[in-house]
Amino acid sequence: MKFATKTIHAGLGPDPATGAIMTPIYQTSTYVQEGIGQHKGYTYSRSGNPTRNALEQNIAALENGKFGACFGSGMAAIDAVLKMLKPGDEVIATNDLYGGSYRLFTSIFANFGIVFHFVDMSDIQCIAQTINTNTKLIWVETPTNPMLNIIDLHAVADIAQSAGALLAVDNTFATPYLQNPLDLGADIVMHSATKYLGGHSDVMMGVLVCQDPQIAQKIYHIQNSSGAIAGPMDSFLVLRGIKTLHVRMQRHCENGEKIARWLSLHPKVEHVYWPGLETHLNHDIAKKQMRGFGGMISFSLKENRLKDAQKLVSNTKLFALAESLGGVESLIGHPASMTHASIPQVDREKLGIVDSLIRLSVGIEDSVDLIVDMDKAMNSIA
Repeated sequence: MKFATKTIHAGLGPDPATGAIMTPIYQTSTYVQEGIGQHKGYTYSRSGNPTRNALEQNIAALENGKFGACFGSGMAAIDAVLKMLKPGDEVIATNDLYGGSYRLFTSIFANFGIVFHFVDMSDIQCIAQTINTNTKLIWVETPTNPMLNIIDLHAVADIAQSAGALLAVDNTFATPYLQNPLDLGADIVMHSATKYLGGHSDVMMGVLVCQDPQIAQKIYHIQNSSGAIAGPMDSFLVLRGIKTLHVRMQRHCENGEKIARWLSLHPKVEHVYWPGLETHLNHDIAKKQMRGFGGMISFSLKENRLKDAQKLVSNTKLFALAESLGGVESLIGHPASMTHASIPQVDREKLGIVDSLIRLSVGIEDSVDLIVDMDKAMNSIA
């Protein structure tokens, strides 16, 4: 099936009991058994729920994987991957990554003897120079959050495979509509389904997808044992959101390009970070491994003043000041004080997360209205 057809039909079918075309919300904690060990595939909803299982099959198909597992949040999904490691194992991670991921790595799992190395993965040699016999996992975001750096997944996969390390890719920004890391050599794909997959800012969920049955068995064991599962109502909402993922992503990409190119010509803007710009670092790699460039944009002001950034983000009307991303509505945020505040300032600034950096999640509104809104906000600063 083509992608647009997969979003609506993959892993899904009419309810066998009633013929309902929409997957029912199985709001139940347990299931009656005919006898000990005699059941219809479900015993307890932490271990399996028909609504959640339908979503897991659907997302696995979108990522060209075989196994999917849904969790209560994106962080819970990442937590499950790290629980596959043991003390003394080492992880190489993108140095420019979501602040919540950085916090989980450094303030939780580092306490259990797991060693983390944060490197600039836009330069593949940085990974090759860091990897060693203790490296068990390479954690990648591409595009990265918030600098929109692009990482060559084929090249990273070659390094990981030669070292016997797992490669896990946070594919939240790109979505399976734009990029399929498993096809490029990744072992595990992670999504914060809270974002584009759900698409309507009304749900919290994380997803892991893989192809290897042994990896899947470990993930399912952790999912069931730790219990950080996605509920049936949330699963239903993400299933509904995915049905329009392809048409939403088309508009996100279209609007993203228009606003990125408008910003790149604005006299008050210093840098625009959007993979579709020809001047973007590793733009050629983005063209090779992505089918479009998405609706996430970051930009910095020529005058790197915190007060200007604060004033700008407080003066938009259509761009709502809020954390998160990927919904139908446009959002604006200030990474240094919001999504990436948990990263020390000196480390943030090395990455380019300066006081004037602003991140946009461009929605599916009319692009003309969005540009007018941004122009008025720009005029509010000196």
